[in-house]
Amino acid sequence: MSEIDLETARKVAHLARIAVPDENLPALAQDLSRILTFMEELNEVDVEGVEPMTSVTPMRLKRRADAVTDGGIQARILSNAPDAREGFFAVPKVVE
Repeated sequence: MSEIDLETARKVAHLARIAVPDENLPALAQDLSRILTFMEELNEVDVEGVEPMTSVTPMRLKRRADAVTDGGIQARILSNAPDAREGFFAVPKVVE
């Protein structure tokens, strides 16, 4: 069993960019130790012949036809623009 000391817990909190007050370090160290113990237990599980899975249910992603279109919604998109001209967004000039 791996025991995490307070200094290691402080370092892990720092690396994770988590502000942990000194009075909470013992609880963090204990939680990290429990996680490592559980991971060690998982290493004992025999997974020989078990296929890796990406989901708990067998499913395929829905696919759409790979076809080039103009989108057909130019007017709807440009309706949100504060200024549109000739089918394009009009923006203020920023470089003279």
